[in-house]
Amino acid sequence: MFGGLVAAPINSPHLRKSGGRAIVSHLADELGNGVEDGHLHPIEVNGLKSASTPMVTVAIAPSPMLLWRFKVLLFLLWAFICSKIGWHSVMRMSVDLRDLFLYEAFLYYNPLLLVTTMVWLWGINLWVFSQSNVNYAKIFDLDQNHLTHREIWKDFNMFDIRVAKCATWMTIIVPTSMTAYLYLYSHGEVLLAASQPVLLYFAVVMILIFPFDIFYFSSRYYLLRTLWRIVLPLQAISFSDFFLADILTSMAKVFSDLERSVCRMVHRQVATIAWFEADSVCGSHSIAIPLVLVLPYLFRFFQCLRQYKDSGERSTLLNALKYSTAVPVIFLSALKYHVLPDSWINFYRPLWLLSSVLNSLYSFYWDVTRDWDLSGFTSIFKFNKSQLCSHLLHGRIWVYIWVIGSNLILRCTWTYKLSAHLRHNYLTVFTIGALEIFRRFQWIFFRVENEWNKMNSRKKVPAPQPPI
Repeated sequence: MFGGLVAAPINSPHLRKSGGRAIVSHLADELGNGVEDGHLHPIEVNGLKSASTPMVTVAIAPSPMLLWRFKVLLFLLWAFICSKIGWHSVMRMSVDLRDLFLYEAFLYYNPLLLVTTMVWLWGINLWVFSQSNVNYAKIFDLDQNHLTHREIWKDFNMFDIRVAKCATWMTIIVPTSMTAYLYLYSHGEVLLAASQPVLLYFAVVMILIFPFDIFYFSSRYYLLRTLWRIVLPLQAISFSDFFLADILTSMAKVFSDLERSVCRMVHRQVATIAWFEADSVCGSHSIAIPLVLVLPYLFRFFQCLRQYKDSGERSTLLNALKYSTAVPVIFLSALKYHVLPDSWINFYRPLWLLSSVLNSLYSFYWDVTRDWDLSGFTSIFKFNKSQLCSHLLHGRIWVYIWVIGSNLILRCTWTYKLSAHLRHNYLTVFTIGALEIFRRFQWIFFRVENEWNKMNSRKKVPAPQPPI
């Protein structure tokens, strides 16, 4: 049916069926101008024009829609198999062990699942930028080999967008490794189960630092170079530097889970009784957790100081103050496990609540008044070609209400999640982490648009004329 060889006249109406396309071999040499722009025409033989034409060999290729449906079917089948195997594996465990085991499994796989979600949403951001008048490549100072939305997305005909290749593979590989981890442990293969997250993390690191020109080398190099500039802001801060640093603050919990996961792998605590030891070197009371949580905020804080040194703008100091308000939230919360209960209830918890409210409101104020420009709040959704998304979002008052309201609520919930109170409630932590990534996904639209508007306004301002 697909890809088979058939013999038919060139002008046969059966050559081009609905959903398929004809592929003709060697017609240019044998038949002259018999193929033009994908359509077949009668040819002249021995000086005479004839409606009947020679027989040629053609191949009928499958339509993109059929291939897409086949891939979706395979994906749904894979999702069903993973869900079924994972469910039966969990049900094989005792009730007492089940919650602790799932907590550890989420500890290893929660960071990569959230990163996968971020990649999917970033693909949507790039697609919207490409549909509107926002030149994101110029904003981020990307070269021609950067990872565009067309490389991130594959054909997805239902929405006329491209599904992310990177996110698709991450969506398949991470849950597959997690399913193998659950299955092997529930069937007594503890050593093999412990190797699953180790192999997954090793593969991710190797792909990220692979020095050869494959796996989107230019994009990987751009990411690593930007991360290096964030860690060591030794030169002038570019938009991409503090833009990525802002995203890292939304993924602070991801980094703390990564630290504990790597710590357990290094100390060979994966799938061991060390789960029960909260005070162990890699336990939930480790002092390394708040230290890792605070790192993205410190990076952004020092970026603001560097910007003040370069530009002299006092607003950068106010921005630095905003990031510094996250430090007491994190460390006051961590004291819960290191002070007496009465001291925590009567003294440290009120301080923690006060610092949480201050950080949430300050961050919300900065988002709305500085990072975004409310005068052009929804112009980014005015697409070059009219689409349903553009019609629903452009110039709608409910977009103002939704984005501002959800940003305030999610700012508060994210600040609460930085605390130690929810550390063992892995489902709640995962949900709030996903909501924070969604908040950052919304923030990206208007932050990038605001930067694009600033770039355009600077172009329109005429340069001062020298005195005559």
